[in-house]
Amino acid sequence: MSGLEGGCACGAVRYRLRSGPMFVHCCHCSDCQRQVGSAFVINALIETDRVEMLQGETVRITMPTDSGRPHDTHRCAACGTTIWSDYGRREVLSFLRATTLDDRAALPPDVHIFTRSKLPWVRFPEGARVFDVYYDMQAEWPPESLARREALLGPGR
Repeated sequence: MSGLEGGCACGAVRYRLRSGPMFVHCCHCSDCQRQVGSAFVINALIETDRVEMLQGETVRITMPTDSGRPHDTHRCAACGTTIWSDYGRREVLSFLRATTLDDRAALPPDVHIFTRSKLPWVRFPEGARVFDVYYDMQAEWPPESLARREALLGPGR
């Protein structure tokens, strides 16, 4: 899964993944819907240092959230495409916008979250793991991904 490349709409920002993500969310919350102008956003959770910037600059824009935690979006300085975000100023953990990859279908979601606010016409694939709000990370994430997250953020975080 490493070696996947992506970028912004105008081509000014390009990046490469040094590994696969820890986990992939398809988020249907109203905040994400507003931010991306669509029914949902697909976020690939990955260590920031595993996203190699090949060219271009991003700017950080802080978005409001219902929780009150900062949601920093990192966007192309030229066209405004959000490349990744982080929550609560944990800049070591990126929520990479999976559809900024050149192969937009490369990282299908592991789970669908905040489906209580999904648009009524959205349907889930058979067998999809679907949650009204969030989920129990210990129950849903693969052990290897949990170990990566703990190594990054520390035990219990």
